Amino acid sequence: MGMQILSHIGIVMIFSPLLLGIIGKTKAFFAGRRGAPLLQPYYDIGKLFRKGNVYSTTTTWIFQAAPVVAMAAVLVSSVLIPLGGLKAPMSFWGDVVLFAYLYALARFFTILAALDTGSSFEGMGASREAAFSCLTEVVLFLNLMILALISKSFVLSQMIEGGALVGPALFLAGTSYFLVLLAENARIPVDDPATHLELTMVHEVMVLDHSGWDLAYILYGSAVKLFVLGGLLVGIFIPSDGLSPLTQTAMFLGGMVLLALVIGVVESCMARLRLNRVPQLLVGAFVLALVGLLVVLMKGV
Repeated sequence: MGMQILSHIGIVMIFSPLLLGIIGKTKAFFAGRRGAPLLQPYYDIGKLFRKGNVYSTTTTWIFQAAPVVAMAAVLVSSVLIPLGGLKAPMSFWGDVVLFAYLYALARFFTILAALDTGSSFEGMGASREAAFSCLTEVVLFLNLMILALISKSFVLSQMIEGGALVGPALFLAGTSYFLVLLAENARIPVDDPATHLELTMVHEVMVLDHSGWDLAYILYGSAVKLFVLGGLLVGIFIPSDGLSPLTQTAMFLGGMVLLALVIGVVESCMARLRLNRVPQLLVGAFVLALVGLLVVLMKGV
């Protein structure tokens, strides 16, 4: 079991930054630029790991612990879902609740670290993050509830493997979950990970004071979070029953590349929404998930 967990986490850590590279390349293509190398996120994270940390005298241990806790939380969440032909190393009844609240734990410590700096600027980002997460969490649970009803299980890996959504429920739950994925990973149109100096940003403003190893943990953790939440989406919508493990793995990796391309296209074709529009977008995701749930209930699943 120990080796299985380590290999699972190893695969997630190896491939996660590649998604960011694909998104960057896609955005560069649409902008008519050559863009940074595909492996640029690996270079950026490696460069940060070679640097030292700088701490303000106003911060406490919370500021130093938050990046490590957030990174550990998203890594633990990765062992609860299957990755292509690899089964989930850990699964138990109700693990879906743990999966959702591991991200809440990471977000909680990130917000605490932002408040710990004493900066009103970072406090502003923390309040926005907390407000938006109240909406995304509900939508995430609604989508997971749809999967639970279809698979008749509260075990996350069984929900993914048995979540063969079809028809309207597929479109509604998929669209709703995709919007949650963009919001949870601070992507356009909810947030822009490329900005650092605008008063409209949300997640990036909370990590401005981090440097060196701590910032590397935050960037790596963001990449892992995108990979795991994306893996959940790909696992649901790409059926793998009856296929060999090698074929399942190939289809899973192909699905992840396709997901990164779609995110890159969305970020190339859309602008970031005004802050007062973001709650409306998330409410729209909630309505989609709610209608999808009603569709599943009416079908008597």
